[in-house]
Amino acid sequence: MIDIIAGLKGHGKTKVLLQKVNDDIKLTHGTIVYLDKNNKHMYELSNQIRLIVVPEFDIDNTDMFIGFIAGILSQDHDLDKVYLDSFLTIADVKDNLEYVISRLEVLSKRFDVDFIISASCEKAAMPESIQQYVSVDL
Repeated sequence: MIDIIAGLKGHGKTKVLLQKVNDDIKLTHGTIVYLDKNNKHMYELSNQIRLIVVPEFDIDNTDMFIGFIAGILSQDHDLDKVYLDSFLTIADVKDNLEYVISRLEVLSKRFDVDFIISASCEKAAMPESIQQYVSVDL
């Protein structure tokens, strides 16, 4: 499953994402990973959630990001959900949002992992094929 929280910068997407991840850790039997562009929210996350600061791994294009995600999935067979804050930045998304989401959808189905994404973009500005994944539009 792909779930997108959309909205312009400063509209509260991260707050929604943090609330959601902290609620989900109480309900899941698997593990949860939270990917972000820095460790600013480290103390707002439950200590049961693994925080990964993506820029520390020098990812500089979309295909490297998809490979990075595949590596995370391969090392943790109990992984239930992956939260992606600042998605457009950490995934190095330029004009290829549809490509990135389609690759995540394939990984989601193959490995039964949900991706919950915070994207600094209004739903109306997203490609029509992506709008179906938006659950929150701020």
